[in-house]
Amino acid sequence: MRGRLSLAIVLLTLLLFSGLTQAAEPGLKILSVTTEEDGGQTYSVGLQILALMTAFSLLPAALIMLTSFTRIIIVLAIVRQAVGMPTAPSSQILIGLALFLTFFVMAPVFTQVYEDAVLPYLDEKIEAKEAFERASVPFREFMLAQTRDKDLSMFADISGREEAIEDPADVPFSLLMPSFITSELKTAYQIGFLIFIPFLIIDLVVASVLMAMGMMMLSPMIISLPFKIMLFVLVDGWAMIMGTLASSFYV
Repeated sequence: MRGRLSLAIVLLTLLLFSGLTQAAEPGLKILSVTTEEDGGQTYSVGLQILALMTAFSLLPAALIMLTSFTRIIIVLAIVRQAVGMPTAPSSQILIGLALFLTFFVMAPVFTQVYEDAVLPYLDEKIEAKEAFERASVPFREFMLAQTRDKDLSMFADISGREEAIEDPADVPFSLLMPSFITSELKTAYQIGFLIFIPFLIIDLVVASVLMAMGMMMLSPMIISLPFKIMLFVLVDGWAMIMGTLASSFYV
């Protein structure tokens, strides 16, 4: 059944493409590159749409790899596990919180990219290549500010780079991205460890009390869960977590 459905989708795509080709004016190529007199190249609308759709398919990966999303979602997942309720809040709610907090943290970067790269490109003042180079600058500055020098050196050694990196602008994205992700993972687990400590203390105290009372058959998690929820609510835990995560990117 799946094979027939895939074959039908492929045939439908071919029919649509052939229909577009036949509907085009004589001599008009949908996928073409035109070289101008000054040496520049003009891409047809078809190629521009193809490049745009390819960029859209990479947006989820870029959201995870180039922004603050990784640190935020890991810390929120650790908080949920530390409280002792692995299903509340649900994964959809955590992802929504992480997304909105990511937009808040990355707002200055997104604004700079829009003003320096997107607007000039839409106004046809710059080419696509220059717009991409301008858009990469704010992301590079953000990622470098969150990346440890130790991680950069490690991946530089793995890649076989012999010359030292003196200017941050010389760090290639192929080296910066894995270093940034590694640093984000380490920072997220450090924050999660500090969050886990008070809840672990409550579990140990409850387990010791139950052991002293001879109630070894009663699960300590059942008794400690209300106390952990009460502690989390009294200290306004969610506000502290969200505020700490947001401020951790501006230190």
